Parts: sequence; C-alpha cells; structure tokens
Amino acid sequence: MALTGCLGPAGSARVASADASGDGTLRIGLILDNTGRQNFLNAPQLAAAQLAVRDINAAGGHKGKPVELLPETISTDTAAQAKALVAAKADVVIGPTDSSRAPAAIDVLSNAKVALISPANSASGLSNYKSGGYYFRTAAADVAQASVLAKLAKDGGAKTLAVLHEAGDYGKDVAAAVDSAAKQSGMDTVADAEFKPGQAQQAAAAAKAANPDAVVLVARDGAQGAIAELNNAGLAGKKLVLSDGAVNQYGSGLGARALDGARGILPGVFPSAAFQADLVAVDPGLKDMTFAAETYDAVILAAVAAAAAEDDAGTSIAASLVPVSGGAAAADGQAASPAASKVCTSYRDCEDALRAGQRPDYDGQSGRISFDSHGDITQANYVVYTYGEDNMAKMSGTETASSNGG
Repeated sequence: MALTGCLGPAGSARVASADASGDGTLRIGLILDNTGRQNFLNAPQLAAAQLAVRDINAAGGHKGKPVELLPETISTDTAAQAKALVAAKADVVIGPTDSSRAPAAIDVLSNAKVALISPANSASGLSNYKSGGYYFRTAAADVAQASVLAKLAKDGGAKTLAVLHEAGDYGKDVAAAVDSAAKQSGMDTVADAEFKPGQAQQAAAAAKAANPDAVVLVARDGAQGAIAELNNAGLAGKKLVLSDGAVNQYGSGLGARALDGARGILPGVFPSAAFQADLVAVDPGLKDMTFAAETYDAVILAAVAAAAAEDDAGTSIAASLVPVSGGAAAADGQAASPAASKVCTSYRDCEDALRAGQRPDYDGQSGRISFDSHGDITQANYVVYTYGEDNMAKMSGTETASSNGG
C-alpha cells in the first residue's frame, strides 16, 4: 500500500492525498545557479546528486527502472531553468542555491506540480512562501543559528551580550532571534546596533559603551570591516561570536590576533571520510563539499517519497516527503502516517522498510531530517570553528538547534 500524507490545509500538496499519475520513470532535475566567486558551489551539488542517483539505481531504482538525472545547466535565469526542466518531464527538482532565486523556481515548478527541494536556501521568509506545498529544503533557515550563537556566548562565561547586525533581512531576523535566545538562556542583551557594510564604527562604539561580556556579530558582506572596528574597540578576540555569514579565513586581512579565541559557526555537518571518498570517486577534481550532504539527502528523500507513494509524479512525491522524513503533518502535529516508522539511512534500507510494511524515516548524510508542514527541517546542525592567532578558523565542535531559532 502506498504511503501518502494525511489530509490537511486545503491547497497544500505536502499534506494532501495524491492519486498516482506518474509515467513510471522518476526524473530528477538540478538547478545550479552559482556563477562568479560562488561557482565552486556547483561541483559538490552535482557530484552529490550523481552519487545519490548511482546509489538509488544500485538498489534497484524506482519500481525496477533506473532513476534519471536530467542534464544540468548553470545559469542565474532560474525561471528559464525551471521551465526547461518541466519540458524535460522532471518529477522533482533539486535547487536552487541562492535564496533570492527560490521564488522564481517555486512559481514555475509549483504551477507544473513538480516538487522542489533546495539543499541550500536559508532565507527565513521562504517558510511561508506560497508554493502550494511543493517546496521543501534540507538546509535550515537563517534564524535557526540563533540559539547556537547564544549558547557559544554563554559557554564562554557571558552574562551580558551585545549584538551587531548588518542592515537587511538576514541581519535583522537573526539578531532578533539571538536576543530572544539570549533571554531564554538567562543572558541580558545590553546593546543591539545595526550597521551598513563599511560603516560599522558607530555600532562598535555603541557596543563598547554597553560593556558586554560577549559580542555576537551577524553579518555577511560587511563582516570584515565590522570585525576590524570591534577589534579597535577592544571587543574582538575571545569576546566575539560570528554568525555563519561572517565566518571566513581572514588571515592577514585583519590585524594581528584580532580573532584569537573567537568562535563562529557554519551550517551542516562535517562530511564523513567515507562520504568524501564516494564524492571524490564521482568527481576526482572535487575540492569543496559545501551543500553536498544536503543535496545527496534531497535526492534520496525524493526517491524514497516516490517509492512510498508507489508513484513518480511530483504531486505524489510532495505528499510523501513529510512522512518519509519522519516529520509531522500540519498544525495538529499528528504523525503523518499511521504506519510504524523505521529509521533508515540509505535508499536500500528505506526500501526494505517499505517492503516490511513500515514507514521509512530517512536520516542521512546531513543528519536527522524531519520536514514540518512548511517544508522546513525541524533540526539544524552546525559546525563550530575557533580562530587562532593567525585569524584562521579550525573546526572545534558541533551543535544542533531547532529550526525556529529557539
């Protein structure tokens, strides 16, 4: 018997029952949208998707037929890519990387009833974007990092906290979530100052005047300049905690020992040696693993959802993704399927669970995955980095958080 989502809010494919309408061949498309300085992000996503399809087909494919990975293109014209994938009869699409391009992909693909799973989108506003229930992401929203940033400050002995955030949605949303997380953990936020890139001197002065035990910097483009100003104000080094957008290998780009003892985080998990070896076997020239685990898991989840639904159509995949991820249905929080669940960590294991009459609960290379009714994962994983005297960061631990930043 096929497993599908239970009935829920009208118009949401994530929690609606779906009739089989596929053509028997599961086709997976990719939207690779990284150009310029970010073009290195294409290779790990492509290699991960190729590896996942290879593993799926080695386990028998979908209903005995090979799963197809459609030929990829690289373009910032996301709508055009999405339309081309619809024309190629994609049932599910993986991507895009850039959150700002997600709406263009969602609009085209949801209208065509094609499921979309991004391995990298993190903009908080996408949780409520109108997708008809066809949009999911294996990457956590930006605000999920807030509780980890607050925890790192508290672990360092802080009782009072200052937050410097870059102007824009990212800075404002994460800063607000950090303030909430700090209060929940018993710390006081004594300053919250906004700055524009290249203009952080006044914000750093406001933080210094508040005399905080620790400073959380929430920034992207303006991070280096803000760190320099904080260093001038005597608030860098071990007092400093960096959001994901501010973590970089600064080296001589900052003053000597400016970041000595500072900590920061990046989303995801450190790939296992075995997973890295498998990826390099697919692409011997691979140098970076960013979003590889999230991409691999997105492809596997799509195939498991199709297997659970016994149908390759996008509507069936969208309806099955929440239950096969181990997630809950809609607002009532009830289990998405009455079948007994079985945690599985590979496509083959999930297929075995289905044959045993169980509901597969896939947890993969990126860790535990449980989609909620917004298509968001409910648990976020982070790698913690600590800076040395050379202003270079090294991995020093891992942390997890709920996806809402609490």
